[in-house]
Amino acid sequence: MRPRGLWVLLLLVGLAQIALLARGAAAEEDGDGESVTEDTGDDDAADEDDEDDEDDDSEVKEENGVLVLNDANFDTFTADKDTVLLEFYAPWCGHCKQFAPEYEKIAKTLKENDPPIPVAKVDATAATSLASRFDVSGYPTIKILKKGQPVDYDGSRTEDAIVAKVKEVSDPNWTPPPEATLVLTQDNFDDVVNDADIILVEFYAPWCGHCKRLAPEYEKAAQELSKRTPPIPLAKVDATAETELAKKFDVTGYPTLKIFRKGKPYDYNGPREKYGIVDYMIEQAGPPSKQIQATKQVQEFLRDGDDVIIIGVFSGENDKAYQLYQEAANGLREDYKFHHTFSSEIAKLLKVSPGKVVVMQPEKFQSKHEPKMHVLDLKQDSTDGSEIKEHVLKHALPLVGHRKPSNDAKRYAKRPLVVVYYSVDFSFDYRVATQYWRGKVLEVAKDFPEYVFAVSDEEDYSSEIKDLGLLESGEDVNVAILDEGGKKYAMEPEEFDSDVLRQFVLAFKKGKLKPIVKSQPVPKNNKGPVKVVVGKTFDTIVMDPKKDVLIEFYAPWCGHCKKLEPVYTELGKKYKNEKNLVIAKMDATANDVMSDHYKVEGFPTIYFAPRDKKNNPIKFEGGDRDLEHLSKFIEEHSTTLSRTKEEL
Repeated sequence: MRPRGLWVLLLLVGLAQIALLARGAAAEEDGDGESVTEDTGDDDAADEDDEDDEDDDSEVKEENGVLVLNDANFDTFTADKDTVLLEFYAPWCGHCKQFAPEYEKIAKTLKENDPPIPVAKVDATAATSLASRFDVSGYPTIKILKKGQPVDYDGSRTEDAIVAKVKEVSDPNWTPPPEATLVLTQDNFDDVVNDADIILVEFYAPWCGHCKRLAPEYEKAAQELSKRTPPIPLAKVDATAETELAKKFDVTGYPTLKIFRKGKPYDYNGPREKYGIVDYMIEQAGPPSKQIQATKQVQEFLRDGDDVIIIGVFSGENDKAYQLYQEAANGLREDYKFHHTFSSEIAKLLKVSPGKVVVMQPEKFQSKHEPKMHVLDLKQDSTDGSEIKEHVLKHALPLVGHRKPSNDAKRYAKRPLVVVYYSVDFSFDYRVATQYWRGKVLEVAKDFPEYVFAVSDEEDYSSEIKDLGLLESGEDVNVAILDEGGKKYAMEPEEFDSDVLRQFVLAFKKGKLKPIVKSQPVPKNNKGPVKVVVGKTFDTIVMDPKKDVLIEFYAPWCGHCKKLEPVYTELGKKYKNEKNLVIAKMDATANDVMSDHYKVEGFPTIYFAPRDKKNNPIKFEGGDRDLEHLSKFIEEHSTTLSRTKEEL
């Protein structure tokens, strides 16, 4: 008998042979077993090669006849090209996707041109440097590159229109059209501006980012307005070179835009893109006051109006008082609608003689506690329109008006403002209920002429009510007082009537109320290089009279703010040893800014608050938000830095 261990050994050998035979059979089915492994290896190598190809951004690829350019290959490719058609697109943009087939047809047509003209596209969401360089703010944006210089294309997105424009620009004799924007200096400013019925002038700085973004829109608007009859000129002044002009017209930031009428300046508060500028200036070029000829028009104003009614009554266009009225109307035309009449019938309806300015409210805002109209008599010795302006501003609001989002900024900016919130609706079905509560407010408002009173619809101001802590008050009517410096006071929820409102206003007048402050919790540890400011600590940190403070107002969702964050942290570290200088930041979406002097109209907004001028902070604007420019800004305005300043 064989030993038991030998049997085990033979068994293992047999199993090994069976496994080899099975492996051989499998190899025959697959071809060569080793070649399968080798093929897999080759595939991996090919994948690696593909990845290498994908990573090589400098190679100019082609998709359906359109060249693909990016930050890495753009300059090299375009350097020796006379003309290139460019499309800046976003992969998610519906307009871009819709335009893609047309653009591919354009590429095919221009490729067959003699000589061929390259057609390229740039993913502006990936090639951010190029998008920034060419001021791309929407998709798709089409530009024609002529010897490296961009030519804007604003025509229709059709093959015929784009091909025709590209061929026009590619002509060797083509030259860019002259700028429609006039260039003004000290030498020609008065001659041009004083002679113009109306002209828009931009004061800019060459290095200002906002000015650079405005420039193409401003030029397009200038071209459009130059075609009107009569044309409306647009001009620009380099305020860094023409310092006397900048000083004369109180230019403190860039860009500053002003409308001039026969040399007299007025602030421009309109849009800053082509169509907005065009529409705004066309409206501004019209007469500041509209003539009314029928008594029916006045009756309609009274019955259906929603805002103050201003009517000048004159004997004719040659009436000196009429000329003064026009001048005053020009100064206030952005905020108020002016009317005038030469009709004796209208004068009779209003019970006034020529040479009078009537200011009155629509019937729904009239009450027994105030005159139905306020009449200004323009005396013969009147020399300017200032008294007209004062008269309009003094009587523009009713005793208790309707504050709403559309008129809030223009009508209800004055503080203190007493606001009563409920379901405000002046339509026929709800007017009685609306006037019932408004009547109770009128009873109090007549005794406090130093304050502005208004009613507001609770749905229009739900976020404001929430910030006041009144969203779940359970009351039909809520009340707040909005005071100077951003301070807000909420009335304790209780059943509303005139006596309750009167007591609340009296308590405010006597200084017995505590303001409501929207604030995040005060940080327990605030020792980092950048101090965190919340609503409750704004006064103690930002308004500290012993320290200079640089404060950034940001929004957590803002991309520009996120980009600035590491730079701002470095800035804080740079000045951490300066005991009397604070680098701070505040989430302006979660905290109240407790001062009207720190206006936050975009993110990020940065102010420097000198220790001795807390109510006159300096806004950072124009320069790049990098360590160098922010440091220069601090060094320029600081009152507390050490004598030995760090070299930038």
